[in-house]
Formats: sequence, structure tokens, C-alpha cells
Amino acid sequence: MKASRIAAAGAVAGVAVLTLSAPAFAHVSVQPEGEAAKGGYAVVNFKVPNERDDASTTKLEVTFPTDHPLASVMPQPVDGWDVKVTKSKLDKPLEMHGKKIDEAVTKVTWTADDDGIEPGFFQKFPVSVGTLPEDADELVFKALQTYSNKEVVRWIEVPQEGKDEPDYPAPVLALSEASADGHSHGASDDDTKSAGDTEKAAAETTAAADSGDSGGTDTTARVLGIVGIVVGAAGVAYGVLAGRRRTSA
Repeated sequence: MKASRIAAAGAVAGVAVLTLSAPAFAHVSVQPEGEAAKGGYAVVNFKVPNERDDASTTKLEVTFPTDHPLASVMPQPVDGWDVKVTKSKLDKPLEMHGKKIDEAVTKVTWTADDDGIEPGFFQKFPVSVGTLPEDADELVFKALQTYSNKEVVRWIEVPQEGKDEPDYPAPVLALSEASADGHSHGASDDDTKSAGDTEKAAAETTAAADSGDSGGTDTTARVLGIVGIVVGAAGVAYGVLAGRRRTSA
């Protein structure tokens, strides 16, 4: 009886660890390279993991906020993916470096040329954005993830403070306060200089993505899940062995 209880406990522990580890790498997210300070420019990464075992991610559509439109949006090319930038007219024109801007990017779409993101992998999609709003603490980007089997997962639910995370949370970019001089890294009073700075930061983002450091959280979650399964299997095997010994005795 004691051996059976140990086996059952081990199996339950394995399932529990695997269940707890899954959400750590389950959804589309957005993170800045460095910081995303109010009133400045930043390079952000849309991180897309493949959740399916039998299909690849072949398309990502990210809708940009219309309540805080961004005048400058420049995606960095990603090998194996075509990118399309969609602009729309603004109800209220923006002023940027003394110029009136009456349209802004409202959606960026990446489409795979070949297999896309295969099972067991993730992909980062870097974008240079600015000028970030000074009157907001975060920006919400809604995303649609399409698989090779035509399944579409809609990451569009806005997380609410004080409530559990929704099943399909939209990517949320947290904005930090501007530095003491009123500017953030990458901001400039000259359009050309701003573009050059953000493109350089975008290149650095690719190097960081290639290093694989940002995948540490996902790797840890997967390892914990595997450890749980091994513990459960060991418990079951121990119970069976103990039962055989008892029978032979």
C-alpha cells in the first residue's frame, strides 16, 4: 500500500509541474530591447512561440493601438518572412518634430515564405517604434497567430489589474518614465538621426535574439515539466516493482 501511494504521489507531482510550467511560454508577448521610455523611441520584440505539435505558425498579425498612435514604426527584416505595414488616416493628426502627421501604422503582418515557426520553436519579430506616448503607462497590441492547419489564435484579451490573466492575453508593453533630461535612449530632435539610432538598436535586437538568452524562461519551464514527468514515471515503476516483490514472496 505504501509503495502504491508513493507511485501515485509521484505521478500527480509530474502532472502538476508540467501543468504549472506550460503558461510560462504559451502566449504571444512583447518586450523592449533595453527600455521603452515615455516620449522616446524603442525597439520592441514580438515573441511568438509555437504551441502546436502538429502545425507550424505561418502568419502573425499585430494591431497597433489607435488611442495612442505611433508616428514611426519600422519592422526589421526577418529571414524567411515577408512583412507588410498597414497605415490608416488619423482622426486627430499628430505633431512630430514640428511636422503634422495625418496617418500612422495600425497593423504589421508577417507571413512565412516557407515552414514558418515549427513545433518546439519560437520566433522574435523586432520593430522600432516611436514616439512613445507621455500620457500612458502601457500600450496594448492585439495579435492574431495563424497556423499551417488554418487555425487562428486570437491574442486580444486585455489583462485587467487585480484579475487573473485571461486565457488569450494581448501583448502589453510597459512604458518607463523618461530620463531626467526629458529624453529616452534612441530619442532625437532630428528625423534622420532618430531613424539611424532605432535601426542600430534593431540590429542589436537581432544579435540578442540569436544569442538565445531570452529563451531561458521557456527552457526552464520545459525542464521543470520533464523533471515532473520523470518523477511520476519513477514512482509508477517503483510501485509496480514493489507489487511484484510482494506477490513473489
